[in-house]
Amino acid sequence: MRLLSKPALQAVLSSQKTRGGSRPFWGWLNAVFNKVDYERIKAVGPDRAAAEWLTRCGAKVRFQGFDRWQHDYNGLPTGPLGRYKIQGIDATDSCIMYKGFDHLDGLVMPAWISTIENLQASLYKMEVVSCGNVTDKGVIALHKLRSLEHLYLSDLPGVVEKEKTVERLQTALPGLDIELDLV
Repeated sequence: MRLLSKPALQAVLSSQKTRGGSRPFWGWLNAVFNKVDYERIKAVGPDRAAAEWLTRCGAKVRFQGFDRWQHDYNGLPTGPLGRYKIQGIDATDSCIMYKGFDHLDGLVMPAWISTIENLQASLYKMEVVSCGNVTDKGVIALHKLRSLEHLYLSDLPGVVEKEKTVERLQTALPGLDIELDLV
Protein backbone atom coordinates (compact mmCIF):
# COMPACT_ATOMS: atom_id res chain seq x y z
CA MET A 1 0.00 0.00 0.00
CA ARG A 2 1.35 3.40 -0.98
CA LEU A 3 0.70 6.40 1.27
CA LEU A 4 0.47 9.87 -0.19
CA SER A 5 1.23 13.12 1.55
CA LYS A 6 -1.73 15.46 2.04
CA PRO A 7 -0.72 17.79 -0.85
CA ALA A 8 -0.17 14.80 -3.14
CA LEU A 9 -3.52 13.29 -2.17
CA GLN A 10 -5.27 16.62 -2.78
CA ALA A 11 -3.64 16.87 -6.20
CA VAL A 12 -4.77 13.36 -7.11
CA LEU A 13 -8.32 13.92 -5.89
CA SER A 14 -8.54 17.34 -7.57
CA SER A 15 -7.47 15.88 -10.88
CA GLN A 16 -10.02 13.08 -10.86
CA LYS A 17 -13.09 13.74 -12.97
CA THR A 18 -16.64 12.60 -12.53
CA ARG A 19 -18.52 10.70 -15.22
CA GLY A 20 -19.26 13.87 -17.19
CA GLY A 21 -15.53 14.59 -17.35
CA SER A 22 -15.79 18.28 -16.52
CA ARG A 23 -16.04 18.58 -12.72
CA PRO A 24 -13.23 17.96 -10.25
CA PHE A 25 -13.72 15.50 -7.43
CA TRP A 26 -14.20 18.21 -4.78
CA GLY A 27 -17.00 19.82 -6.79
CA TRP A 28 -18.75 16.47 -6.99
CA LEU A 29 -18.29 15.91 -3.25
CA ASN A 30 -19.68 19.37 -2.43
CA ALA A 31 -22.73 18.61 -4.58
CA VAL A 32 -23.26 15.35 -2.67
CA PHE A 33 -23.03 17.17 0.67
CA ASN A 34 -25.68 19.65 -0.51
CA LYS A 35 -28.19 17.03 -1.68
CA VAL A 36 -31.48 17.43 0.16
CA ASP A 37 -32.82 14.30 1.88
CA TYR A 38 -36.51 15.06 2.42
CA GLU A 39 -37.04 11.78 4.28
CA ARG A 40 -34.33 12.78 6.76
CA ILE A 41 -36.01 16.16 7.30
CA LYS A 42 -39.29 14.37 8.11
CA ALA A 43 -37.54 11.91 10.42
CA VAL A 44 -35.46 14.33 12.53
CA GLY A 45 -37.18 17.68 11.94
CA PRO A 46 -36.07 20.75 10.02
CA ASP A 47 -33.68 22.18 12.60
CA ARG A 48 -31.73 18.95 13.13
CA ALA A 49 -31.63 18.22 9.39
CA ALA A 50 -30.47 21.77 8.61
CA ALA A 51 -27.80 21.57 11.34
CA GLU A 52 -26.55 18.27 9.92
CA TRP A 53 -26.40 19.74 6.40
CA LEU A 54 -24.66 22.92 7.51
CA THR A 55 -22.02 21.21 9.66
CA ARG A 56 -21.44 18.55 6.99
CA CYS A 57 -20.65 21.43 4.61
CA GLY A 58 -18.29 23.15 7.06
CA ALA A 59 -20.65 25.81 8.46
CA LYS A 60 -21.43 26.45 12.13
CA VAL A 61 -24.81 26.60 13.86
CA ARG A 62 -25.92 27.98 17.19
CA PHE A 63 -29.01 26.67 18.92
CA GLN A 64 -31.35 28.69 21.13
CA GLY A 65 -30.14 28.56 24.72
CA PHE A 66 -26.54 27.73 23.71
CA ASP A 67 -23.69 30.24 23.82
CA ARG A 68 -21.25 28.30 21.67
CA TRP A 69 -21.31 27.54 17.98
CA GLN A 70 -21.56 23.90 16.90
CA HIS A 71 -19.23 22.94 14.07
CA ASP A 72 -18.87 19.19 14.58
CA TYR A 73 -21.49 17.05 12.87
CA ASN A 74 -20.96 14.28 15.44
CA GLY A 75 -21.24 16.74 18.34
CA LEU A 76 -24.72 18.02 17.51
CA PRO A 77 -27.08 17.78 20.49
CA THR A 78 -29.60 14.96 20.47
CA GLY A 79 -33.03 14.78 21.96
CA PRO A 80 -36.71 14.69 21.12
CA LEU A 81 -37.91 15.98 17.75
CA GLY A 82 -38.10 19.77 17.78
CA ARG A 83 -36.21 20.26 21.04
CA TYR A 84 -33.29 22.23 19.57
CA LYS A 85 -34.01 25.26 17.39
CA ILE A 86 -31.38 26.95 15.24
CA GLN A 87 -30.80 30.54 16.26
CA GLY A 88 -27.84 31.41 14.03
CA ILE A 89 -25.82 30.17 11.08
CA ASP A 90 -22.22 31.08 10.20
CA ALA A 91 -21.50 29.79 6.69
CA THR A 92 -18.06 31.40 6.38
CA ASP A 93 -15.70 29.15 4.39
CA SER A 94 -18.37 26.48 3.97
CA CYS A 95 -19.33 24.64 0.79
CA ILE A 96 -23.08 25.24 1.01
CA MET A 97 -24.75 25.61 -2.35
CA TYR A 98 -28.09 26.94 -3.50
CA LYS A 99 -29.25 23.37 -4.20
CA GLY A 100 -29.12 22.68 -0.44
CA PHE A 101 -31.20 25.71 0.59
CA ASP A 102 -34.34 23.56 0.87
CA HIS A 103 -32.86 22.50 4.21
CA LEU A 104 -33.70 26.01 5.47
CA ASP A 105 -37.38 25.93 4.48
CA GLY A 106 -38.78 24.61 7.75
CA LEU A 107 -36.70 26.78 10.07
CA VAL A 108 -38.22 29.46 12.25
CA MET A 109 -35.42 31.67 13.48
CA PRO A 110 -36.33 34.63 15.69
CA ALA A 111 -34.92 37.97 14.53
CA TRP A 112 -33.12 36.23 11.70
CA ILE A 113 -33.84 34.83 8.27
CA SER A 114 -36.84 32.58 8.14
CA THR A 115 -37.21 32.43 4.39
CA ILE A 116 -34.94 32.83 1.42
CA GLU A 117 -36.94 35.92 0.53
CA ASN A 118 -35.80 37.55 3.78
CA LEU A 119 -32.22 36.57 2.97
CA GLN A 120 -32.55 38.25 -0.40
CA ALA A 121 -33.64 41.46 1.30
CA SER A 122 -31.10 41.41 4.15
CA LEU A 123 -27.77 40.30 2.67
CA TYR A 124 -25.68 43.33 1.82
CA LYS A 125 -22.09 42.04 1.57
CA MET A 126 -20.83 38.81 0.01
CA GLU A 127 -17.49 37.25 -0.86
CA VAL A 128 -17.29 34.31 -3.26
CA VAL A 129 -13.74 32.97 -3.28
CA SER A 130 -12.18 29.77 -4.63
CA CYS A 131 -15.47 28.08 -5.47
CA GLY A 132 -14.95 25.83 -8.47
CA ASN A 133 -18.66 25.07 -8.78
CA VAL A 134 -19.72 28.69 -9.26
CA THR A 135 -20.52 29.38 -12.91
CA ASP A 136 -21.53 32.45 -14.91
CA LYS A 137 -25.15 31.47 -14.30
CA GLY A 138 -24.53 31.28 -10.54
CA VAL A 139 -23.01 34.75 -10.41
CA ILE A 140 -25.86 36.20 -12.49
CA ALA A 141 -28.36 34.58 -10.08
CA LEU A 142 -27.04 36.91 -7.38
CA HIS A 143 -29.24 39.61 -8.94
CA LYS A 144 -31.99 38.30 -6.65
CA LEU A 145 -30.08 39.69 -3.67
CA ARG A 146 -31.63 43.11 -4.11
CA SER A 147 -29.97 44.61 -0.99
CA LEU A 148 -26.49 43.51 -2.00
CA GLU A 149 -24.14 46.51 -1.84
CA HIS A 150 -20.69 44.90 -2.15
CA LEU A 151 -19.60 41.73 -3.92
CA TYR A 152 -16.06 40.34 -4.01
CA LEU A 153 -15.37 37.62 -6.60
CA SER A 154 -12.04 35.80 -6.70
CA ASP A 155 -10.61 32.56 -8.10
CA LEU A 156 -13.75 31.25 -9.79
CA PRO A 157 -12.60 28.92 -12.57
CA GLY A 158 -16.21 28.06 -13.49
CA VAL A 159 -16.90 31.66 -14.51
CA VAL A 160 -15.94 31.65 -18.18
CA GLU A 161 -17.44 34.85 -19.62
CA LYS A 162 -16.23 37.12 -16.84
CA GLU A 163 -16.83 40.55 -18.40
CA LYS A 164 -20.25 39.67 -19.81
CA THR A 165 -21.34 38.08 -16.52
CA VAL A 166 -20.27 41.05 -14.40
CA GLU A 167 -21.90 43.45 -16.88
CA ARG A 168 -25.22 41.58 -16.65
CA LEU A 169 -25.09 41.55 -12.84
CA GLN A 170 -24.17 45.25 -12.74
CA THR A 171 -27.11 46.05 -15.04
CA ALA A 172 -29.51 44.19 -12.74
CA LEU A 173 -28.05 45.79 -9.60
CA PRO A 174 -26.73 49.23 -10.62
CA GLY A 175 -25.84 50.23 -7.04
CA LEU A 176 -23.68 47.13 -6.51
CA ASP A 177 -19.96 47.63 -5.93
CA ILE A 178 -18.23 44.63 -7.54
CA GLU A 179 -14.60 43.88 -6.70
CA LEU A 180 -12.96 41.34 -9.00
CA ASP A 181 -9.90 39.16 -8.79
CA LEU A 182 -10.74 36.76 -11.61
CA VAL A 183 -7.92 35.51 -13.78
